[in-house]
Amino acid sequence: MAEGSGKPLAAVSMEVDGEGMPRLRFPDPFNVAAYFTDRHLHEGRGSKVAIRTLDREVTYAEFVESANRFGNVLKDLGVGRGERVLMVVKDCPEFLCLFWGAIKAGLVPVPLNALLRAKDYEFIIHDSACAALVYSPEYASEIETALASLRPQAVLRMTGGGQALDALAKEASPLLETVPAHAGDDCYWLYTSGTTGRPKGVVHAHGDIVATCLNYTVDTLGAREDDVIFSVPRLYFAFGMGIANTGPLWLGATVVLDDRRPTPQTVAEVFRRFHPTIFAAVPTFYLMMLAAELLTKSDVIGLRRSISGGEATPPELQRRWLELTGVPITEGIGSTEAAHIYIASRIDDIRNGATGKPVPGYRVRIVDDVGRDVPDDKPGRLLLKGQSIMKRYWNDPEKTAAALVDGWLDTGDTYRRDRDGYYFYCGRSDDMLKVGGRWVSPFEIESTLLEHPSVLEAAVVGRPDEAGLVKAEAWVVLRNPADASDQTGEEIRAFCKNKLAPYKYPRWVVFVDELPKTATGKIQRFKLRAGQQA
Repeated sequence: MAEGSGKPLAAVSMEVDGEGMPRLRFPDPFNVAAYFTDRHLHEGRGSKVAIRTLDREVTYAEFVESANRFGNVLKDLGVGRGERVLMVVKDCPEFLCLFWGAIKAGLVPVPLNALLRAKDYEFIIHDSACAALVYSPEYASEIETALASLRPQAVLRMTGGGQALDALAKEASPLLETVPAHAGDDCYWLYTSGTTGRPKGVVHAHGDIVATCLNYTVDTLGAREDDVIFSVPRLYFAFGMGIANTGPLWLGATVVLDDRRPTPQTVAEVFRRFHPTIFAAVPTFYLMMLAAELLTKSDVIGLRRSISGGEATPPELQRRWLELTGVPITEGIGSTEAAHIYIASRIDDIRNGATGKPVPGYRVRIVDDVGRDVPDDKPGRLLLKGQSIMKRYWNDPEKTAAALVDGWLDTGDTYRRDRDGYYFYCGRSDDMLKVGGRWVSPFEIESTLLEHPSVLEAAVVGRPDEAGLVKAEAWVVLRNPADASDQTGEEIRAFCKNKLAPYKYPRWVVFVDELPKTATGKIQRFKLRAGQQA
């Protein structure tokens, strides 16, 4: 496609709704892929580097051409408009080309967690009724086992010759006409992690992506076209997708992709080679980076934004990262159902321990068990309304009705708001502790534990005492595992008792080598609770 060719795209505009909230107005028809591919050619970015990896660079012109070829391959194989294309693809340029090429061709890409097992893939293949599945060769074992009992009409390895997507793309046309769509049409899916049961297909519309980019990436984060962006969370998660896919490709920025398993060593290498200006990770990974002591001030000299999500950022982590980099962590919380981040702090408005304030375009409420708004400084369930909220759970009207009530999404998180309008994360609703008749946030205790010089990581759950009353139990990873002893446990309990209200300090301290986590780095407290009975 020649740079600047074709008809310029109609603009997305902003208006204020009847409740005084900013709301996006989309042209009609509206296929969002054109705004992430062809728009960059109209605006003269064809020769700019869109994607950097350890061994190559991809310009915007090359990215658009590959997206067109991938979309044409899927169409030529008979994948029809609105049909699902499952993606089990590592973090590489082809992931982005496939995602946007599918949308441009009128198909629905469904990125999947690349760390699932065959039985999970088998369930999703059946549940999604997908027409195609594309996978990186690294995941062949689990994928091909899943395909033994159920096979979509089109199955493609990403690379490898023969019926591989890269080989077929070489013969496909580099031109692809954008299939007309509407802002509210199905665009892409993500599957939930399935920690509370079978994973659920979350259906998002074309307009959802633009809402996250304008409201969070541009307005709240302050990202720019000249940024170099790197995300530890992978592209197949909502957090990673917003930071390393939709955000930079909306701006016309440059994204760094590394297909290796993220470790402090690999991330330090990325900093030294590519000098990212925006960096994203979950709190546990920030702690790992600091513990490894691999980064120096000269390595992070270009950094201007550090983003954390998934769980709350402990104040001690904030202090240590700021000391190393000079850049505070801007926290945010989002979800698969919301597509990206909906409460966040800004670089010039960070309150210690707070997630921040609602991102423009979102309304939030904190309610009690019967749905009544709670007063400031009282914890409750967080409800959310905004333009990026999912349309529905695929093929599950009952769970959709439970999650979406009168246009409000029940996030499953417990929050409190202070009198200045800052929101403080208290934990997942299922993780909250009721001690002595009072609600206690596990995060508050965990943050205190991390202030102890011997503690590297910590997680807190409830445990009944001899009388059957719930008290806090701390599971702790020490900086030096050899220090684990009854004496160290007593020192940690005393440290917490001195800093917390008496009913909050952990009655028990259990030392472990590592904490169970999801693939995104969130602590799986339910596994710790189960371990109490093991």
